Amino acid sequence: MFTFDDIVTLDDRSIQRVLQDVAEKDLTVALRIGSDEVKQKIFKNMSGRRAQMLQENMEAQGPVRLRLAEEAQQRIINVIRTLQEAEEIIISRGREDVFV
Repeated sequence: MFTFDDIVTLDDRSIQRVLQDVAEKDLTVALRIGSDEVKQKIFKNMSGRRAQMLQENMEAQGPVRLRLAEEAQQRIINVIRTLQEAEEIIISRGREDVFV
């Protein structure tokens, strides 16, 4: 089962593809409870300006209900699953995915 923290296992190209389909509002709320590792992986795969704006929005937003942050994370996971099913991204599961 893929969780929000598993985003760090995605390659950079997949992260960039996911960011194209994720709503900015969901990203802002979801990252509030995301691990530092996930935040760094996301920010690394954005333009500097977009990352700065996202961080500013997170700081300006104020407190957010945990339930809303978890729902935003779930919407992002759903985007990831949709992209995986469409074979636009690959979620590595160790030795299960072998390329030739």
